[in-house]
Formats: sequence, C-alpha cells, structure tokens
Amino acid sequence: GESGLGKSTLINSLFRAPVSRRPNDELPVVPKTVAVETVTHVVEENNVRLKVSITDTPGFGDLLKNTGSFDAIDDYVMRQFEQYLENELAVKRQRHIPDTRVHCCLYFIAPTGHRLKPLDIACLKRLHTHCNIIPVIGKADTMTVAERDAFKARIREDLQHAGVKVYLLDTDDEHDDDSVANDAIRKLMPFAVVGCNTEKTVGSTTTRGRATRFGFVDVENPAHCDFAALRNLLLRTHTEDLKETTNFVHYESFRQHRLDPTSETF
Repeated sequence: GESGLGKSTLINSLFRAPVSRRPNDELPVVPKTVAVETVTHVVEENNVRLKVSITDTPGFGDLLKNTGSFDAIDDYVMRQFEQYLENELAVKRQRHIPDTRVHCCLYFIAPTGHRLKPLDIACLKRLHTHCNIIPVIGKADTMTVAERDAFKARIREDLQHAGVKVYLLDTDDEHDDDSVANDAIRKLMPFAVVGCNTEKTVGSTTTRGRATRFGFVDVENPAHCDFAALRNLLLRTHTEDLKETTNFVHYESFRQHRLDPTSETF
C-alpha cells in the first residue's frame, strides 16, 4: 500500500514490538522507484520462538507515474519461489530448506470511502495467484461505522468484478468446522484496522488506543476495528494454513509451470 496508511504502526502493534522497517519517529524517504526491503526478527512468547520476516515496499503508489510499480513486488515473490525450487532440486539438498517465500501479503487500502483505485486492482490481479492476499483498510478510524461497512461492501464488489481471489475465498476443501470459522472471517474482509503502540488508561482499564475529541479508539475492541480479528488470523488460528496454502497452491502451481512450461496451472 501507499505511504501514510499506518503499515509500520500496524505491524509493530501486531507483535507489540518495533519490528517494522524503521522507527515510528523516523521520517520516511520516498524512493524514486518501488523498493523491496525485508527485515527478519525472532519473536518469543511463552517460551515459543517464531522467526518472522517482514517485507515492506516503500515507494509503491507514491510516484507520479505508477504504471508497472508493482513489477518489483511481483519479481520479489517469484524470486523466492525460484530460489526455493533451486534448493529443492539440488543434488545434495539441505535437510531444512530455508523458506523465504511470501506466505501472506497484507494489501493496505486507503480509507477513501469510494472504491478501489485502478492501481489497487491492477496490483491485486498480478499478485493474487502468487501469494495469499489479505486486504486491509488502513486508518479505519477516519470513517464512521456506516461508512466503513459501505466501503467494505464496495471493495468486495470490486474484487469480485476483477476476479481477484483473496485468502480464504476458495471454500472447496473446507471441513464443516473450518467453514463456520472462515465464514466469520470472510464477512470481516477487508479488515478495517487501527494501529497504536501507546497505552492509555480508560477508567480502571489500560489498553492500546488513541484519544480523540469524539472519544477513545480501542484497537483491541472488536466494536471499534478489526485489529484483534486480523491478529488472531495471522498469529494464532491460520498461521499454518497460510504456509500450507503457499506451499500446496501457489508454489506448487509455480513449480509445475517451471518444470513443464506447457502446463496451464500458472
């Protein structure tokens, strides 16, 4: 997504740690072309260690001419597939192949209240067959609840009309138990999120959020935004499924086409 939508703040909020590409107080420098920057951290909670790689795309959507600005992003995703395939086909394979494939793409949408921009649609159409797309409306507290719900509906219409398949759209292989949980997630998409890394005390409760002249926005409150639902999906309930979908759907399609160019799977 373009600059100023709270991407770094949201990532830091998800992990409760400064894991984004730069400190929040550092002014961003808009590059002349779309860049791809990756940082890797090891997050530990309750003696469970998780290695997380976060890839940012500064410059996307910020240029005067954005035609083809998503080429660098798509090239990066494909390079990770190519590298994994090379390691997989090596004569002496590593016991554990380093996995740098992109398992999830959080695509940030500006809270305009209108519809998806042509750049959004073009980028999503390029990426949706290569990685798991999760659309996110950044800085959703700039809209009322009614505006937010109407905007979500229009985005879903645009995605369907453009033929863009976001994560969890395909229901063919779902079990009944999974279907109920996934239906609830699908109804929330695109996730309307608010990120905040400072704690406020409201009454006797301390929580993360922002105080405005209209009231207090609690990022953990499902009535205020979808931050908690997005965090649960990414870090709790669907972490393994994101990796498996990457491996058995997106990467497998790439692998078949790479080894057999006549294949129509990619």
